[in-house]
Amino acid sequence: MSKIGRKLFYLLPPGLRFSARRLFYLPADTLDGLLGKRDGLTPPKGLIYTGGGDFRKMGEMQLGYFIAYCGLRPNGSVLDIGSGMGRSAVALTQFLSKEGSYRGFDVVERGVAWCTKNITSRFPNFLFKYIPLNNDLYRPGGEAPETFRFPYPDKTFDLIIVNSVFTHMVANEVENYFKEMARVLKTGGTAYTTFFLYEHGQNTFPDGFDFPVDREHFRLMDGGVQSANVAYRKDYLEKELAGKNGFKTRYLFEGSWRGLPKKDCKEFQDLVILEKV
Repeated sequence: MSKIGRKLFYLLPPGLRFSARRLFYLPADTLDGLLGKRDGLTPPKGLIYTGGGDFRKMGEMQLGYFIAYCGLRPNGSVLDIGSGMGRSAVALTQFLSKEGSYRGFDVVERGVAWCTKNITSRFPNFLFKYIPLNNDLYRPGGEAPETFRFPYPDKTFDLIIVNSVFTHMVANEVENYFKEMARVLKTGGTAYTTFFLYEHGQNTFPDGFDFPVDREHFRLMDGGVQSANVAYRKDYLEKELAGKNGFKTRYLFEGSWRGLPKKDCKEFQDLVILEKV
């Protein structure tokens, strides 16, 4: 999306943003339905509110990373924070055994409803939960993310997925999520996280990714919609978010948002694999 298009999109209230996307993709979704191009585990493009690219291929790519870089096994337990329309979940249905488990939660009710109807009905060890948290990009009002306690017991999960979530949260919210991640993740477990990262003192960014609003540890792309796109200082992630919560960086792969060739990048955003020590 262009800078002008993004700005216009953010001017819409959250509910209308979903409607605008649904309307934009309606012709393509209708044609795909008539031609039978979409299977039961692939949502219509107009319903997908996070991520880009081919829904199934992107999920399968991420699954490969979960296995290669996070050490996920078929009997593993997975928490998907911001489960969206089930991109990661659908891929995981082909890997996790019946002894494995998946739990996902999201602030967008329509995503949870779609995943429950289409994924849980086929794979009962995959469960989704709607959590009405406040977020000015996706939904206004609701519980405060900075005090939210994850509805799962301590040391439950082997892998936590936080894909394109921290890029839509401000610092006090992310700090709480890191504390909760540390609580529910097993020792030796991993967190698959993505960020827009920048160096301390950096004021210029790649074309199309201006973060003009400086909030000390993080920068905003749009002051009117705080959660639109958020970039974090790399040293703040390493020392404050990860270090103080018992995480160490296992891998850091820079994303193609920096202007790097897509073929050389794992993700569009910066991918940080963290290990709970």
